[in-house]
Amino acid sequence: MITLFDGVLIGLMLISGLLAMVRGFSREVLSVASWIVAALAALYFYKSLAPTAYTYTQSISSSKTVADVAAAGGIFVVTLIIVSVITMKIADFIVDSKIGPLDRTLGFVFGAARGALLVVVGLLFFNWLMPENQPGWVANAKSKPVLESIGEGLVQLLPDDPEKSIIERLKPKDGAGDEGEGEGETNG
Repeated sequence: MITLFDGVLIGLMLISGLLAMVRGFSREVLSVASWIVAALAALYFYKSLAPTAYTYTQSISSSKTVADVAAAGGIFVVTLIIVSVITMKIADFIVDSKIGPLDRTLGFVFGAARGALLVVVGLLFFNWLMPENQPGWVANAKSKPVLESIGEGLVQLLPDDPEKSIIERLKPKDGAGDEGEGEGETNG
């Protein structure tokens, strides 16, 4: 029997699919690409903007971490806006071209997959928070075994300790970093 959980899955997949169909596959993919480009720009260029950001964030906090976050956030937002404007122009051209119907059809498929992925991630967290005594509408869902299998595959793709892996990538390699943290004064 189909449960409420299965209905939510189908509903989310349809809503996500319809929204993506309206926007088109190219716009959806270029939108994701914009976020990735902005994140990479923030990751690779925040160190060059951090000293300037530090002069402005001293009144809030003497921590260099606040300056790093402000620099990364600023770079991310500006890059996202610039790249999004460019990708919107490209996507508009594709949607208005002869391949527009194909673009919209692929958009629906992409959106449905995105909706399913959202449910998979939600189920992973639900199983983590409530491993036992789950409500019947979740425990008896026909889609649950498939979604759990996909979720297990996603978890296997993650590093053993994701938090440690992220922190190691963000740490400066030369040992330099927060020598002056907490001092709050500059020479000059």
